Amino acid sequence: MYLLDFHLPQLESMKKYPASLYAKGDAGLLHRPKVSIVGTRRPSPYARKFTYDLAHALSKRGVCIVSGAAMGIDAIAHQGAGVENTIGVMANGLDIRYPSVNRAMIGEMEERGLVLSQFEPGFKATQWSFVLRNELVVALGEFLIIAEADRESGSMRSAEYALEMGKKIYVLPHRLGESGGTNQLLADGLAEPIYDIEVLASRFGQAVESSVVKDDFFYFCQTSPTLDEALARFGERIYEAELEGAVAIENGLIRLL
Repeated sequence: MYLLDFHLPQLESMKKYPASLYAKGDAGLLHRPKVSIVGTRRPSPYARKFTYDLAHALSKRGVCIVSGAAMGIDAIAHQGAGVENTIGVMANGLDIRYPSVNRAMIGEMEERGLVLSQFEPGFKATQWSFVLRNELVVALGEFLIIAEADRESGSMRSAEYALEMGKKIYVLPHRLGESGGTNQLLADGLAEPIYDIEVLASRFGQAVESSVVKDDFFYFCQTSPTLDEALARFGERIYEAELEGAVAIENGLIRLL
């Protein structure tokens, strides 16, 4: 366990920047593109499947999934991404693996992913610490996905945070009488429905095999930059990557292969 010793600009959107952030795992994940996924602890089979598929599709594009390591949607999102592509934000000290049902998963995230907490070792989760945890989860992501949620739920408080921070909210479309919270967000025009997982994920570029090194060069090329932009930032590495068959230069644009 260690304290983060660098500033995270995205956390400036919180009501108060955390006084301290404890971490276990790979802090380098904080510098990758990130999306937050939250939802009910008792998801329907429909929400289970598409939450997993969403997290998996995003992770194949180098996106890191942020969630709260709770039962239900949180755990499914972490698993869909793969522990090496996920950040778990805890409402307790990092010497406690909570909830116990996810103890093994959290242990793997400590080894191959990242877990964070605003709370010092020994601190046990309380109602208010879950609220602070939810705010941090939302702040870390570029946008928020709520897979399924009742009207009176912690996920709806997360939606409030996202709106206050000016972040987009996406939700899975549900039938009438199900997931009242996300359906209300849609009815109020506060969220956008996800009708196609690949379309949403493709905003981060094309899917690539897990063996591809996802560094600054990879993320830059995912945006299909111009050759001039690429040369200005990475110089001859562009041509080296072309010779290696990693990128193609077409009509003055860089495309990952």
